Amino acid sequence: MDKRDELLEILMKVRELLARPDADFSWSSWSDADEALEEIDGIIRRVEYGLFPEMAVLFAPTGPIQEVSLSSGWGDEFIKLAERFDEVTR
Repeated sequence: MDKRDELLEILMKVRELLARPDADFSWSSWSDADEALEEIDGIIRRVEYGLFPEMAVLFAPTGPIQEVSLSSGWGDEFIKLAERFDEVTR
């Protein structure tokens, strides 16, 4: 699997998690799921076209995805995705 496909797989999984009805955005910089999904969808579109926008902040400790993951009960799953993201983007 090439870098683009791996990133897309990670981003689609993140999107799926953020779209859960029980996702809690209280501690995130996003106000709600719509705002989060709009940003993730924009990044997915760019990666599909072979562009690689800055994404590291999204996966950083205390970044918006981690904040949602911790308050929504999928923190361990996020850690695995963040590790994969780090491996792909090195």
